Amino acid sequence: MAESLLEIGNIVGTHGLRGDLKVRSKSGDSDLLMSLQEICLSRPNGDMLTLGVMRRVLHKGQVLMRFQGYEAINLAEPLVGSRVLLDEQLLPDLKDDEYYWGQLKGLQVDDRERGRVGQLEEILSTAAHDTYVVEGPLGEILIPAVQQFVLDVDLEGGVIHVDLPEGLIPEKNDL
Repeated sequence: MAESLLEIGNIVGTHGLRGDLKVRSKSGDSDLLMSLQEICLSRPNGDMLTLGVMRRVLHKGQVLMRFQGYEAINLAEPLVGSRVLLDEQLLPDLKDDEYYWGQLKGLQVDDRERGRVGQLEEILSTAAHDTYVVEGPLGEILIPAVQQFVLDVDLEGGVIHVDLPEGLIPEKNDL
């Protein structure tokens, strides 16, 4: 079952004394987190927990969640740093050009002219658009996740095809 779980958020801190936890959505869209009755957590130590959601509320761009059995700060604090996972089959269908973060993490990134530039490590969500953080032989590259630069996502092939403009990647003689 672990293979069908996708990361949809992270627990980034506590809020108050009653066990509320700050959950940051990986997609920038909190609707999915707000709809959950039960979640799976992958704790930093590797333990997996399935917990019932008692409370969920939007607060400053994040979702505050309280879980059954964790209704006090001293009980909830050890969950900070956990990844929030959901079975892929329970995720809502997306449009053809949309993907969940868990589907993209680790994919290779190939530039049309330069070839392989690295591997997708993280996605930063901003008000304007997401930004792919790619790590590779040329260091960290930040790629705006917009149609102008992202040509194709091949999930089966494990590759994101991009067309990067001059200056986004340091040239070899700049290193």
